[in-house]
Amino acid sequence: MRQRASMPAVALMAAVAFNACAADASSAQSMTIVRNGEQASVIGAPTNFVGNVRIDPLFAARTPSKVSAGYVTFQPGARSMWHTHPLGQMLVVTTGTGWVQQEGADKQVIKPGDVIWTPPGVKHWHGATSTTGVTHMAIQEALDGKNVEWLEPVTEAQYGASL
Repeated sequence: MRQRASMPAVALMAAVAFNACAADASSAQSMTIVRNGEQASVIGAPTNFVGNVRIDPLFAARTPSKVSAGYVTFQPGARSMWHTHPLGQMLVVTTGTGWVQQEGADKQVIKPGDVIWTPPGVKHWHGATSTTGVTHMAIQEALDGKNVEWLEPVTEAQYGASL
């Protein structure tokens, strides 16, 4: 009959295994915390956006990772230029109501809780509706140091097109 190890014995074995793994680590690393409010908001550049847009950085890519993220807030009528992402982009809508459109497809309504995946190289735009603002978390990965290719503005006719 097998005996179960006592809880102190299990804890000791786990601690030994954990310490052995930690000793094998090639370099000492520690967690960092960036506190809310420690990073300044940035106004969206007119070369990349139409209207009033605020970007609140969450995190920049840290080697070896190439992923970065930020909250982007569009006031009513504001939107991005047409653009692509070399490795795609994930948007998570947090507040408001907005629009997103892939080139050659119909404009889509986006609302809080919606998650939008744009595959690599797909030309698209996103932003607020004409009457409501929207905020989304944008998560993207860089390829050769670049996570976006900005293109031409979304025209008023494209922006105002019916759903």
